[in-house]
Amino acid sequence: MAARRLSSLLSRSFTSASSFSKGRPSSVSRGIGKYSTAAAAADAEDPIIPSVKVDYTKLLINGQFVDAASEKTFPTLDPRTGDVIAHVAEGDAEDVNRAVAAARKAFDEGPWPKMTAYERSRVLFRFADLIEKHNDDLAALETWDNGKPFEQSAKIEIPMLARFFRYYAGYADKIHGLTVPADGQYHVQTLHEPIGVAGQIIPWNFPLLMFAWKVAPALACGNTIVLKTAEQTPLSALYAAQLLHEAGLPPGALNVVSGFGPTAGAAVASHMDIDKVAFTGSTATGKIVLELAAKSNLKTVTLELGGKSPFIVCEDADVDKAVELAHFALFFNQGQCCCAGSRTFVHERVYDEFVEKAKARAARRVVGDPFKGGIEQGPQIDSDQFEKILKYIDYGIKGGATLETGGERFGSKGYYIQPTVFSNVKDDMRIAKDEIFGPVQTVLKYKELDEVIKRANNSRYGLAAGVFTQNIDTANTLTRALRVGSVWINCFDVFDASIPFGGYKMSGNGREKGIYGLKNYLQVKAVVTPLKNPAWL
Repeated sequence: MAARRLSSLLSRSFTSASSFSKGRPSSVSRGIGKYSTAAAAADAEDPIIPSVKVDYTKLLINGQFVDAASEKTFPTLDPRTGDVIAHVAEGDAEDVNRAVAAARKAFDEGPWPKMTAYERSRVLFRFADLIEKHNDDLAALETWDNGKPFEQSAKIEIPMLARFFRYYAGYADKIHGLTVPADGQYHVQTLHEPIGVAGQIIPWNFPLLMFAWKVAPALACGNTIVLKTAEQTPLSALYAAQLLHEAGLPPGALNVVSGFGPTAGAAVASHMDIDKVAFTGSTATGKIVLELAAKSNLKTVTLELGGKSPFIVCEDADVDKAVELAHFALFFNQGQCCCAGSRTFVHERVYDEFVEKAKARAARRVVGDPFKGGIEQGPQIDSDQFEKILKYIDYGIKGGATLETGGERFGSKGYYIQPTVFSNVKDDMRIAKDEIFGPVQTVLKYKELDEVIKRANNSRYGLAAGVFTQNIDTANTLTRALRVGSVWINCFDVFDASIPFGGYKMSGNGREKGIYGLKNYLQVKAVVTPLKNPAWL
């Protein structure tokens, strides 16, 4: 989906959102003064309560929803208010052991890896159909638990969830090896086989999309899974896992453990009976996952980690279009994107105009209850992230950057933050070096192309980059020079199922999505057979 299409969808009112209201209109009337619309949405009325029921709060092990062995639970919170949505079973190492045992048996003895590839694909296709049938319920849980706008969940992310599963369902019966020419009188072939039990640890910023990026290719290849959800957002993955079983997934093929990183997450990373781990999250936690995996059984690891992605606006840019795209690149999903265009480099010839227009665009951004129509920005995920972002805003002010707009809490309840823009940002400031993961745009000035290449690459991260130019030579130069895993030219956040995604440097290793995503879950076996009657050779 092109970024322009994504942006246009986000700006539209979602008419069916009224089903989640208390009899009030779902649209937001745009209004009076800076932030006034959002303030009305956030403070004047009680938050909309979704009609969807929270039916799945236990651990899913061997096809059954069960309590944690310790019988502990933890609250999952509504980021609009901080109120408890539900209490969820708190899995720990003992529960991971149970889940791994179920996955191991399902892989070694169960039907999933022994099914024909076509039969596996039919299960995944049926699941995609169920996703579409339950689109609004999944979207409501995602928004309620995460805080992202319901329009974004319902019109973009849940349809993408179905698309990812259909993509890999189509690949399930197209995974094959090669016949290899070799010296001597031998027949040589390669087999591509499932790797075994996959441990998967997903983040809270895109719970269902990360569920798809990991679960879909792993199942298509015939693996079994132990999935650890983020403690902030367990609800939608549990619902989706139930639908997968309704589609015909056999018990034990997918097990879901909700819990915390130091307990459940560490148990997954270090488990001797898990053959592969895939993790998406912070770079600091990724290092721990990699260390635990190495110390246990040297299981293979793929990591999709942090970023501080440059968005480069060249001197030939149409400033109005560049401002809008740079705004989307940073503020989408409340700024909670690992690949957010969080270092906005603008050529000196258009810098002042860009800053004024970026400031005005941020001030117009509609913030409020994400279940209301027309809302562009909901709350941050939780109090920890909320406080971290405010701390970085303070770093920017004290460090000498110019606060153009925003910079404070938004409203009086929940984890809302004003859309914030800093200008006169220098490369050595913390807001230019560290991943803030929030609605804070930092605008830096540059003069020459070689200069901005060096500055853009001068980061421990290398996840993505955006380039806004009308010059094909400039675009090609930057595409080759930037040390990142994705470069978007005159677009941003294009996440088609076929496009690989991953990072250079401390942004991780391996690639997800596309055909590259299958390679994470396959072993290659060489089979060599002597030819008994080689006379024809």
